Amino acid sequence: MYITALEAVAFRNLSAVSVRPCREVNLIYGDNAQGKTNLLEALWMFTGCRSFRGAKDAELLQFGKPKARLYLEYHGQGRAQTMQLDIEKSRTFTQNGVRLPSASRAMGEFLAVVFSPVHLTLVKDGPVGRRRFLDAAIGQLKPKYGAALSDYGKAVQQRNLVLKDAAFHRELYDTLDVWEERIAYYGSEIIRQRIGYVQRLSEFSSEIYAGISQKKETLRLSYEEAVPTEGRDRKELYESLIASLRRARKEDLLTGTTSVGPHRDDLRVEIDFLSARTYASQGQQRSAALALKLGEAAVIKSFSREQPVALLDDVMSELDAARQNYILNHIRDWQVFITCCDPSSVKSLRYGKAFRMEKGCILS
Repeated sequence: MYITALEAVAFRNLSAVSVRPCREVNLIYGDNAQGKTNLLEALWMFTGCRSFRGAKDAELLQFGKPKARLYLEYHGQGRAQTMQLDIEKSRTFTQNGVRLPSASRAMGEFLAVVFSPVHLTLVKDGPVGRRRFLDAAIGQLKPKYGAALSDYGKAVQQRNLVLKDAAFHRELYDTLDVWEERIAYYGSEIIRQRIGYVQRLSEFSSEIYAGISQKKETLRLSYEEAVPTEGRDRKELYESLIASLRRARKEDLLTGTTSVGPHRDDLRVEIDFLSARTYASQGQQRSAALALKLGEAAVIKSFSREQPVALLDDVMSELDAARQNYILNHIRDWQVFITCCDPSSVKSLRYGKAFRMEKGCILS
């Protein structure tokens, strides 16, 4: 999958942008606050997802303008296609001249992965962000996973309510069996899917990280359960999770929370067998987060046979020259958009195309 043209009107500070990228690396450079990240955000919006910066739709409109329009020409699913996004009070997608019934219908049509400084939290912060990353990545590939996740969350919430009220209403205690069975039913599927995904992700991300580090360091990913379950098929995981929930009842009644299950698990990220969160340098943490995101794209390709477009925002910061060189010149057969402030990066680019941005306009 690759983009052949983008037009943006009244989106953020992009007054009237028209760009025709190449099929390899596209370097977007310029000073801060010129619109580089806005350009990547415009491309990301065609995935059907919300802004990767957490912005509401109304915040995407240029100040004083009632409407923004984005137009994309791309090659996907073996043919040339077009997509238009109009943002007003809501988002309206038109694909190949046909209006889509909802924004959610655009998901899966144009594929992209994005890395921005906020994704450093995947390595630097606690497990909540890493669980969210896994769930979003798996949900893209397997829509039924989202339903299981929702049902699991409801079951945990109900069990927590019973745990808090059982001291005052002893008759509620008998309902714990029901909620624990539901938690184990949905939780075992979530754990099974996460373990399988992390195995695939680790294969791709480890290879990518080896390239970024010039094979001087190794990256290892593993799924870390707060309370380990036994077995790996659905039935074994279910039985193990049920047993763990019942062993934890006494303590959970004291705290009023469910201490067992995938809502407490983590994705462990290690560099040279040490925790990247605790021991890695800033550059290593950035490299690891980037490898996770590029690994996510590789997993998508293995499932869909379409290579997602990579959108890399401010990825060069805190990386040494060798790592920057890998990102610029060794990600091949893959359309990549990279933003940076340092114009010297243009001189290092061997393959691809460079665009300078100033005040929301493409100047070169």
